[in-house]
Amino acid sequence: MKEYKLQGLSCANCAAEMEEEIKKLENGEKAELKFGSSKLVVNDGVDLAKVRKILKSEGASLKEDEEHDHEHNHGPNMKLLVIISAIIFVATLLLQGVLPPLAVTLMYITAITISGYHTFIKGAKNLVKLKFNIDTLMTIALIGAVAIGEWKEATVVAILFGLNEYLEGLGMEKARSSMEKLLKVAPKQATRLMDDGSEQIVAIEDLEEGDLVLVKAGEKIPSDGLVVAGTSSVNEAAITGESLPVEKLPGESLFGGSINNEGLLKVQITKAYQDSSLAKILRLVEEAQEMKTPTELFINRFAKYYTPLIMVIAGLVILLPPLFFSAGWGASFYQGLAVLIVGCPCALILSSPIAILSGITKNARNGILVKGGVYLEQLGRIESIAFDKTGTLTKGEPTVQEVKVYDNERFYTIARSVEKNSSHPIATAILEEEEVQRAEVLEPSSVDTVPGKGVRAVINGETFFVGSEQTLTHLKLADGERQDIDGLKNSGYTLVVVSDERNILGMFGIADEVREESRSLISRLHSLGIKNTIMLTGDHEQTARKVADEIGVTEIHAQLLPDEKVSKVTDLKKTTRLAMIGDGINDAPALAMADLGIAMGKGTDSAIETADIVLMQDHLGKLPNAFKIAKQVNRVVKWNISIALGLKVIALLLTIPGWLTLWVAILSDMGATILVTLISLTVLLIKDE
Repeated sequence: MKEYKLQGLSCANCAAEMEEEIKKLENGEKAELKFGSSKLVVNDGVDLAKVRKILKSEGASLKEDEEHDHEHNHGPNMKLLVIISAIIFVATLLLQGVLPPLAVTLMYITAITISGYHTFIKGAKNLVKLKFNIDTLMTIALIGAVAIGEWKEATVVAILFGLNEYLEGLGMEKARSSMEKLLKVAPKQATRLMDDGSEQIVAIEDLEEGDLVLVKAGEKIPSDGLVVAGTSSVNEAAITGESLPVEKLPGESLFGGSINNEGLLKVQITKAYQDSSLAKILRLVEEAQEMKTPTELFINRFAKYYTPLIMVIAGLVILLPPLFFSAGWGASFYQGLAVLIVGCPCALILSSPIAILSGITKNARNGILVKGGVYLEQLGRIESIAFDKTGTLTKGEPTVQEVKVYDNERFYTIARSVEKNSSHPIATAILEEEEVQRAEVLEPSSVDTVPGKGVRAVINGETFFVGSEQTLTHLKLADGERQDIDGLKNSGYTLVVVSDERNILGMFGIADEVREESRSLISRLHSLGIKNTIMLTGDHEQTARKVADEIGVTEIHAQLLPDEKVSKVTDLKKTTRLAMIGDGINDAPALAMADLGIAMGKGTDSAIETADIVLMQDHLGKLPNAFKIAKQVNRVVKWNISIALGLKVIALLLTIPGWLTLWVAILSDMGATILVTLISLTVLLIKDE
């Protein structure tokens, strides 16, 4: 399959019709014409000459043809044609009493031809094929207006429809250009270090895993990799949406597409570009543009019946008044032509795609990857959110939260000496505690693991225990010590006790630290209309309750095994529209089961592949923005549909008293198209919180 960039593609309905025509060609059955990204994907064996002919029929062309055409023939410049036609029309009105009638008629014909010939030719071809779309309707209206001698009105129809077509294309191009800017973050070249120490400029597509590259200040990281030498701050906004630079040291990972702010970095490529996080993101964003939402699919189905219905209504408007109400045929015919123009489905068809494309683009700029318009629409309708606790609402890293010390002289020294060689996360948390770091280090003569309890170590001939409450079975606890143990446990802490053979030296209360943004996140989500926030965790009830009370979630379900978490999600979604948020790895089944799966994982492969929406940051701070954008997109689509149909209904009602004119008809259609386009583009202007 080969992909071509297109020019001149401004009509969604026309794009669908051209795709069907191309699919009928030999080897063209798998063709895809992507209106959102203005691209054509066809089999290598398809006849491109025939493809070009089909595209030309709707004023579109392959961009590579335009780039290699030294005459730069870009087809009709609709803006220029409309301006020229409008000037001739105004001149005709001013000279109407001066010039002979024939000259006036010829000037009207000239103005009609300049701005309307393109539509007229397409419509005439459709009429022969009995294919009824917007061009067919406009052609019939033009022919009818001319047939009854309404030259002035026919000219206005041609000019306003040409203006309408230009503005329609302009709105779509604005949305596409916003997406194009996003896609331009991909680097083009890299400086590869050869085995002999020389440097070679290569295309990023030629980089392989294991290659060493040099990245100078101001250059883009060519693909995912590791810093081998050098230090620098790196701007990862293109991937994560975070504006603040991140300091990078040797051994740390880099995203392809991020920018080296200063210094020289030597980077080892860990993924070929096509497998990098950036390439996957850009590929998924492009694919997301073409995924139809339920609303779009309904509109497309509705439009198929809508146009023939309008033609039937127009026919009734022409026939019924003269036959049953003694109206004049000329006036009825005129009203029928106006109904045809009102029936143009442009605004209705455009009511959704520009808003959806703008929403996907806006989110992508914030480091939020929405895999399709259908998921963006769903996000705006979510009522409840289920959060995995560990690594999502919390950092997933245990830290010392509280300390009880009974032997200040030995407690911290023994804790550091016993845990210094352990890689267990709880041991790491203890070693990071400030007082432990300042303590003296002694060398144990032996260290043994006691299954289910902790560690037993011998230091300077004395035995010490570091571990759970179970290590204290050899001791008789004082009332104060028992109260401290119960207090820490009731607070939801994991207990680590340090003791010798006679006494408790002290104890650590350890818990997974709550993310800073989690405290404000929940209240922001509630203010955006999320009714229930639910925490799902495998931790104990007390631990879960402590976190829930701290951040304000409305519901908790604790001590859940992975399969129980899936069952709980299944139960919850029976009564509410539910999104599930996790890290995209161990939460994959629950993410898949929810109405909408949202993964956070700073661009990990599993996160990108698992969920419907991916937060490229390692936190939930941008999540409210995603909901805000999605809800606004849904509101905009509803407004657009209301405007598109409302203006047409008003215009059609004007036929009852006979007030509907061709001028009013075309202005109602053009006004609706302009309004839905402008309203859709406001999604790009939403301010981030």
